[in-house]
Amino acid sequence: MSELASKTCVPCRGGVPPVKGKELAGFLKQVSGWKAINEHHLTKTFAFPDFKQALAFVNKVGAIAEEQGHHPDILLTWGKAEVTTWTHKIDGLTESDFILAAKIDQL
Repeated sequence: MSELASKTCVPCRGGVPPVKGKELAGFLKQVSGWKAINEHHLTKTFAFPDFKQALAFVNKVGAIAEEQGHHPDILLTWGKAEVTTWTHKIDGLTESDFILAAKIDQL
């Protein structure tokens, strides 16, 4: 288990600066295949052999999101699921976004 995946998402109350620059780069090195778009949100596309397996994955992501209280946007199509996350309260990235990404990578 990665260090990030062993952590728990922390609810954001606002008033904190979003993760950017070197700090963002350091977190990105800890999650495989995730892309930071405009230093604002993380996204990753997961491929599956069919709709049923993509849907099962989405349901598992949903369970993690509920458990962590941190909810990504999920686009489900035949054979793939695209997950996008950011912290809405600050309109940017926090460590919790990377924690969620690491937990999703463990599925």
